[in-house]
Amino acid sequence: MLDIGYSELLLIAIVALVVIGPKDLPRVLRQVGQWVNKARGMARHVRSGFDTMMREAELEEMQKQWAAQNAAIMANNPSPAERERKGPAAQPWEGEEQHLPSPSGEGPGVGTSVEEAPPRP
Repeated sequence: MLDIGYSELLLIAIVALVVIGPKDLPRVLRQVGQWVNKARGMARHVRSGFDTMMREAELEEMQKQWAAQNAAIMANNPSPAERERKGPAAQPWEGEEQHLPSPSGEGPGVGTSVEEAPPRP
């Protein structure tokens, strides 16, 4: 993080012991520890705020994509109410006969009763 090795920490401790003195050193170290904890708390708070903003931005982007995809789907597949409102031009299947393949002679047809149907193997 700060790229301080053990030799630098030892040098700082010796200078602090000489300058501050052994009597006041515990009080000073306690105060320094409190400052470090406050700095960590502020850094954690800033980081969590930044993460929250990023999540909200991603969520907004996903909502925009969802809305665009939903609009495209709805444009391609209108609801029955929209089809009725638009009129016959929007309903190409009305008025056209359905061309289904004629039933073949194989297997039971739709009109075949249960008694007439061939037995299953």
